[in-house]
Amino acid sequence: MNNIGLIGVLALCLMTMGTTAQKKGLKEVPAEYGYIVKIGQQLPDFEMTLTDGKVVKTADLKGKVVMLQFTASWCSVCRKEMPHIESEIWKKYRNNPDFALYGIDMDEPLDKVIGFGKTMEITYPLALDPGAKIFYTFAAEKAGVTRNVIADKTGKIVFMTRLYKVEEFNEMKKVIAHLLKKQS
Repeated sequence: MNNIGLIGVLALCLMTMGTTAQKKGLKEVPAEYGYIVKIGQQLPDFEMTLTDGKVVKTADLKGKVVMLQFTASWCSVCRKEMPHIESEIWKKYRNNPDFALYGIDMDEPLDKVIGFGKTMEITYPLALDPGAKIFYTFAAEKAGVTRNVIADKTGKIVFMTRLYKVEEFNEMKKVIAHLLKKQS
């Protein structure tokens, strides 16, 4: 094969890989989503305390496909999305040791977060985010709260959503399923 043919084959391979990566969630996120983290970046270091008192650190998430759902009791879009997360993601993967899902509640006290979880009838773990410190590690000041971040087993961010859009939510579910099919 001559050099021109080889370059053509390489270009075709790269384009195919790019299309496949996009389908698997590795795509740019619109600037208006207000993220300060980027696709392909490692999860920032953070520590969260769950409503049961357990502390979870970024390092504890390595080796798992991770979904971080940013939420708040006053957020109507969060309330719309959460039942879908519960039924379509959490109930499907909660017993999978390679999956972790945490709802991170923006700057609300423990009793309010516990009550919110009960009202919403969700069973996935909720974490406290005093002062929205974790939230502002991922998103810009004054950015809206409803968002999800998906990281692969290496801790690399591969997909991010904003608001609850059915098509984007369904794409996120496919990304999670794809990542969980990959064996370590």
